[in-house]
Amino acid sequence: MFAGAPSLLTDHYELTMISAALRDGTAHRSSVFEVFARRLPQGRRYGVVAGTGRLLEQLAAFRFHPDEITFLRDGGVVDEQTAAWLADYRFRGDLDGYAEGELFFPGSPIVTVTGTFAECVVLETLILSILNHDCAIAAAAARMVTAARGRPLIEMGSRRAHEEAAVASARAAYLAGFASTSNLAAGMRYGIPTAGTAAHAFTLLHDDEKAAFASQVAALGEQTTLLVDTYDISQGIRNAIAVAGPGLRAVRIDSGDLSVLAAQSRALLDELGAPDVKIVVSGDLDEYAIAALAAEPVDVYGAGTAVVTGSGAPTAGLVYKLVEVDGRPVVKRSENKATVGGRKTAYRRHKPTGTAVEEIVLSQQYAPPAQPGDRLLQRPFVRGGEFVADLPTLADSRAHLRDCLITIPWEGLKLSAGDPAVPVTVTAPRS
Repeated sequence: MFAGAPSLLTDHYELTMISAALRDGTAHRSSVFEVFARRLPQGRRYGVVAGTGRLLEQLAAFRFHPDEITFLRDGGVVDEQTAAWLADYRFRGDLDGYAEGELFFPGSPIVTVTGTFAECVVLETLILSILNHDCAIAAAAARMVTAARGRPLIEMGSRRAHEEAAVASARAAYLAGFASTSNLAAGMRYGIPTAGTAAHAFTLLHDDEKAAFASQVAALGEQTTLLVDTYDISQGIRNAIAVAGPGLRAVRIDSGDLSVLAAQSRALLDELGAPDVKIVVSGDLDEYAIAALAAEPVDVYGAGTAVVTGSGAPTAGLVYKLVEVDGRPVVKRSENKATVGGRKTAYRRHKPTGTAVEEIVLSQQYAPPAQPGDRLLQRPFVRGGEFVADLPTLADSRAHLRDCLITIPWEGLKLSAGDPAVPVTVTAPRS
């Protein structure tokens, strides 16, 4: 969790709006805000809800402490009336949304925040910064998991991201189906399995490759992974088996033409009497590179930069919009940025076989048609400022995403560009 004050993880204008609204009396109007995406990132056919658990952690700690209020007041950000309001702030409203691990599409109301205008609008930046990041990472990671076809993936992108983004990325990747992470903070905070052995620097430290391998095996045992591409890969594999024997867990290749090298390495390992030694490959892997290796004798993938950057889509493009005031739908009519007014709910319709065919978004005042295969998508997370009981765990969310991906049409799992995997029908007043 962020070590500083989550209340200041926000934009200046959130507080200037509150100051003005407190002054004119509109701050306490009952309001509904929704989080949704107008479109998916280029080439994506589905989004993945991720970060809900982190958001709830931050919401529980979202308070304005005296030193923070002093900073805001001294900087002219807030007046005395607003400072007094912030000193008493805690979220007392409701928060509903799609379960973490759920799929979403353009127009899906993935989070709904209900309360007074002031208590909801101050959460805008925090909610969007967490969800835009984590949803983007989880969607990219889910595509990599699909491309891996059941082979394990290790997340190892910490050195390519901000230190806290690295932890969040590891969590989102694990939710999406990665087997482990190299990030120890993520392991401690979220119970994610961690993995890692040695880098090229460890081999270069020693007088020769065999000495480096012998040192690693002496410390970690033969059930370790030896990095064999510091010098010559073929000789590296021979040295690895000479030192560790056929009981070695795995060799890792981190450079070169991985398709060719994986095949050559498998043949050499078999020739050396080590058919059970696995091959781990890493080095700038994304979903396309992983898919290209599907026919090769690769046992484990290590992915880093592409994971923590969302594989070219570092944000999910989510927005946080006011859709209802005092029970009255409100809409934004800006060109290309129109919103759908009123609080909404959503459900997904499925064939008898379980394949999803449509997502229905409608005004909450209308009861969803009761049809076999319909599944409501929103669930309560917070009621009257209190967390509801039995919130899903990270393991629950991981399993939920796995189940959701099974339901979308097979075309929706393709890595090529195309329409969203499931069409969304909105049956609510549109501007």
